Amino acid sequence: MRKKRRVLRGISLGAKFMVVLIGLVIIFKSQLTSLVQTIFEKITSESSGI
Repeated sequence: MRKKRRVLRGISLGAKFMVVLIGLVIIFKSQLTSLVQTIFEKITSESSGI
């Protein structure tokens, strides 16, 4: 029974982590999108000079 509780506790912890991670992505979606877009624009502009 103890082993089963440990497994369930691990699953519960992983599920909570995923919920928090998805929540953060939803909250900061626009900032993440603009950051990725800026990074790709910089890579594109600097790669044309090679």
